Amino acid sequence: MLLLKDVWVVDPGQKLSSPQSVLVKEGKILAMASTMSEEEVHSQAQEETIETINGEGKFLFPGLIDVHTHLREPGQEDKEDILSGSRAAVRGGFTTILAMANTQPVIDKRALAEFVRLQGVRAGYAQVLPIGTVTKGMQGEELVEMADMKEGGVAAFSDDGKNIQNGEVMRLALEYAKLTGLPIISHCEDKYLAGDGFMRRGIAAGRMGLKGIPASAESVIVSRDLILAEETGGKLHLAHISTAESVDLIRRAKARGVNVSAEVNPHHLIFCDEDIHLTDTSLKVNPPLSSKEDRAALIDGLRDGTIDMIATDHAPHTQAEKARPFAEAPFGIASLETALSAVYQHLVLTGKLTWERVIEAWSYLPAQRFGLKGGTLTPGSAADMVLFDPAYQEVIEPGNLVSKARNTPFLGQTLQGFPVMVWVGGRLVQENRRVL
Repeated sequence: MLLLKDVWVVDPGQKLSSPQSVLVKEGKILAMASTMSEEEVHSQAQEETIETINGEGKFLFPGLIDVHTHLREPGQEDKEDILSGSRAAVRGGFTTILAMANTQPVIDKRALAEFVRLQGVRAGYAQVLPIGTVTKGMQGEELVEMADMKEGGVAAFSDDGKNIQNGEVMRLALEYAKLTGLPIISHCEDKYLAGDGFMRRGIAAGRMGLKGIPASAESVIVSRDLILAEETGGKLHLAHISTAESVDLIRRAKARGVNVSAEVNPHHLIFCDEDIHLTDTSLKVNPPLSSKEDRAALIDGLRDGTIDMIATDHAPHTQAEKARPFAEAPFGIASLETALSAVYQHLVLTGKLTWERVIEAWSYLPAQRFGLKGGTLTPGSAADMVLFDPAYQEVIEPGNLVSKARNTPFLGQTLQGFPVMVWVGGRLVQENRRVL
């Protein structure tokens, strides 16, 4: 039995943010109380050995759930695999991750979905749930066998990395997905408007002489998909929202009762297009970093609930790929190990977001929207937990990372606030920043 004493529990599912003592037994939360006497603890233990952790000065919250992770397996294991990715996840405080389908081959069949899920089980760290493609081969033409893939364990459907350009195919996807109860995750990008741009169109792109991607490349598809979700009653989730116009469209759609949720990535909350330098490709991402005004709108949208959740969009690449000239390097940031700490330092400590809202957006709401276990420390629930030390500082060095990828903009920087213990189903998988 495990007892965490005098720890500050943040559990939005219980509307709880206060000092508590927490008992864990057989992988589940047994009890939680603001005061717990030795007699009460021993009566619950029933002669079991009690391991006690003093949590004073630390936060305890439900394991984070990342609904947008690229693990690259099968087919691109030189960038990342399910073992290295799930180890990186628990080091960063994530106990459940949803793996995107744009692997090689893409996850468009039940057998491939089962492979990803079972590889996660074999790894034995974060729970890995596959996302299946919406269309066969991610070609945007013919829908996959959605019911069969749900039986194979997929948590959602997405052609992330490619937008479904054909509106009728997207409409049909929203209709058929209703039979499974699973969401369609939309990668909102009009490929004709985006063209072969490298960063957001604007003054910064012009100054560097780089071809830009207009904000409308995103918002045009956001608008289309919101209209289709309203028409069909389908369950829509909008990935990596990055513009003020998109936030406004989502806000108005929610006011009309459209069944939509949306996510924002940490890098879009922390950086803007002015932070990009030609000699550093770590901030080359898709959708690209937007203006300061867009960034402020994203923070406001997350604060007021227009944007429901945070998701990393962990996109690992090899060092050789990211060492190419800016125009040739692939899009993406590897972020599982640094995302929570970066958000805490840049957004919570600066007063832009409350800690409670961050945990809600990264645990409770993802669980609710995607129908997942977890996201709460309610007695009886699985003990997926994170002990977070707000004073712990760490220099982000390549040798400390357990992900295969090093394409993070935080290399060489000191971040403050890190998960120092992580449990999955009551089993300790990370302690003092070391994955066990």
